Amino acid sequence: MPITYTSSEQVEVYRFSIPVTVIVPVTALFLQAWLPRQFPFFSMFDLPLLVTIFFAVSRRNPISGLLTGAAIGLFQDALTGLPIGVNGVAKTFVGYLASSLGVRLDVENAGARLLVTLVFYVIHEIVYFMVARGMIALSLQWSWKHELGSALANALVGVLLFFALDRFKQRT
Repeated sequence: MPITYTSSEQVEVYRFSIPVTVIVPVTALFLQAWLPRQFPFFSMFDLPLLVTIFFAVSRRNPISGLLTGAAIGLFQDALTGLPIGVNGVAKTFVGYLASSLGVRLDVENAGARLLVTLVFYVIHEIVYFMVARGMIALSLQWSWKHELGSALANALVGVLLFFALDRFKQRT
């Protein structure tokens, strides 16, 4: 599971067609809104976050990652009924960090993807908790056991999802 440091000249930057850029996040948002209602077990997964991480790391452009995270997060907020901006802030932060990390590290192998997704899931949950609890005064409870279990589950699903989405990458 080596994570290798690469110079900016060695890093491959990818782009995606407009249909993929729209359809993949919309599908993730739809599944995130629909699946937990049908199968409560799926509420532990955050598919929009996984899509945000994938696009951010692949594009390797902090502004693009920031905008992708913001758009996906705000649309997710609109679908959940939570105050607008809670997911928006958390996913914007993660999108920016993931893009910035993607410029510096090669995250194309399964081990690196697992580790990156695990770390960014925990970061997302911490930012989400701080915004929801500190700024909006929502009553949330933090459980490290639950969050780390969810992080591991999301990281495993993320690795599979990233390999499935790899076929839509286009080299720049």
